[in-house]
Amino acid sequence: MTAYDYDLFVIGGGSGGVRSARVAAALGKKVAIAEEFRFGGTCVIRGCVPKKLYVYASQFSEHFEDAAGFGWSVGETRFDWPALVAAKEKEITRLEGLYRKGLEGAKAEIIESRAVLVGANAVKIASTGKIVTAERIVVATGGSSNAQEAMAGHELCISSNEAFDLPELPRSILIAGGGYIAVEFANIFHGLGVETTLIYRGPEVLSRFDHDMRRGLQEAMEAKGIRLLLSDVIEAVEHAREGGLIARTAKHGEVRADQVMLALGRHPNTAGLGLETAGVALDKRGAIIVDEYSRTNVPSIWALGDVTDRVQLTPVAIHEAICFIDTEYRGKPTKPDHDLIPTAVFSQPEIGTVGLSEEVAARRFPEIEVYRAQFRPMKATLSGRAEKVIMKLIVNASDRKVVGAHILGHEAGEMAQLLGVILKAGCTKDDFDRTMALHPSAAEELVTMYNPSYVIRNGERVTG
Repeated sequence: MTAYDYDLFVIGGGSGGVRSARVAAALGKKVAIAEEFRFGGTCVIRGCVPKKLYVYASQFSEHFEDAAGFGWSVGETRFDWPALVAAKEKEITRLEGLYRKGLEGAKAEIIESRAVLVGANAVKIASTGKIVTAERIVVATGGSSNAQEAMAGHELCISSNEAFDLPELPRSILIAGGGYIAVEFANIFHGLGVETTLIYRGPEVLSRFDHDMRRGLQEAMEAKGIRLLLSDVIEAVEHAREGGLIARTAKHGEVRADQVMLALGRHPNTAGLGLETAGVALDKRGAIIVDEYSRTNVPSIWALGDVTDRVQLTPVAIHEAICFIDTEYRGKPTKPDHDLIPTAVFSQPEIGTVGLSEEVAARRFPEIEVYRAQFRPMKATLSGRAEKVIMKLIVNASDRKVVGAHILGHEAGEMAQLLGVILKAGCTKDDFDRTMALHPSAAEELVTMYNPSYVIRNGERVTG
């Protein structure tokens, strides 16, 4: 029997890596985990956690305005960017400490260094040059921002990583991209008083979302004063003589801004990890190819989370880690379940969604029923804000199952989490109809849309 230094060696201290290392160690396995930056990964350190904190900060400008409609006099307000950055840093440092504490409590060895594969069962610690062996190796190094290195002036631009820690709040910003990150940061900066422009190559932002969600959000963003340059791209960025930057675009000419942020997707973080040396297969995007159990083509190596480019969400990486533990250490072979994952875009207003969009459902099923409601939320009646909530349910006509639920409005993400349970349970539209409404609430619309707004049969809208 071959003797290894460790039962499990984990490369990457993000959510998936930490969970697999901590639980394996708690089961009595000898475990090491290597991380070259900070524990917590993209989500905790430079992703969803600090982003949500900044979303909260950016909403107060509207809250102050709305207060007048409810009898409050707020008075003069002032925003302190360095104070927000410092508060954010304090919180993510606290969270990082919890990740470390969990690993230490489980008796996992923490290695603060980059680690690279040098064989199917061997890892080199970059800081010391030491080579260690492990019976099993998990690669959970996440993803990295697309730097657009082929674009002239890309080095003058920032990514979402740098956006959290800018030395001062810019007066203006141009954000390139139309996905989660671009849309969320456009709303954040606008809410903090920054003149914000978003440029995107497509005709609408959030192209993979239901059309009512993306169009409703796009209209809300433009109504707020966010400038959208659609069906356009940045061709080059350069310094402006008078300060700031000039972005040269394909259709809209020159756009001047203090900062240019690139949010044009993320790539699996696999470069320089020694995967080729170990014989691990990658796809054309550089993602690690895995089977249904997160195994690579090398029997001793697994990969979890964004580095596999399956579903780039933190809870998914954690779920994949637990499935790995169940399969390898608990004798319960478990495949990760990537179906019906609730998703939120923390824009303003939010989008919360689970299941199929109308477009996808119409291609998948011979006939679907679409239930749609658009209304002004109660809070807006006194605040005077001209905002709308949109709710949609997509129903497969043959078995009445709700196969998609989509919400645009305040707290849409919270509702989407609960809808995820409902759709996962296979509830039908009749189950929704039998459920008593909670009044007054926006969510009651989900159980009071009794008649379809329209029907789509064989891809064609036939009623409504």
